Amino acid sequence: MVELTVGTPKRECFVDLTNLISQKCRLNNWTDGILTVFVPHTTCGVTINENSDPDVTSDILKHLKAMIPNLSTFAHCEGNSDAHIKTSLVGNSVSLIIENATLQLGTWQAVYLTEFDGPRERKIWLKMAK
Repeated sequence: MVELTVGTPKRECFVDLTNLISQKCRLNNWTDGILTVFVPHTTCGVTINENSDPDVTSDILKHLKAMIPNLSTFAHCEGNSDAHIKTSLVGNSVSLIIENATLQLGTWQAVYLTEFDGPRERKIWLKMAK
């Protein structure tokens, strides 16, 4: 397993992990298999989505915020229940196909860390299965 650490700049954001993951695949000589990308946190997740138009990630954040506002009526005392709910919806892992040491993504796809309770330092775990 390889552990990455990524800083997030604000409370809610998408951080593109695609190049970082690609570099780790090359450095670790992972040529063919299934790579699991897992985020061991309860207030941030990981997803695959469009990387061409930044309005897409902005729209996702905007509509998640509208659907799940940060309410003072949540029972959880840390004030971040909205982040926990958003993370449950997004999920905390994705599987990627690696072929010839290259991530197999669609033309417009990228792998994103989805931060809902930042800014923070976040861990991302990579595990290759052959």
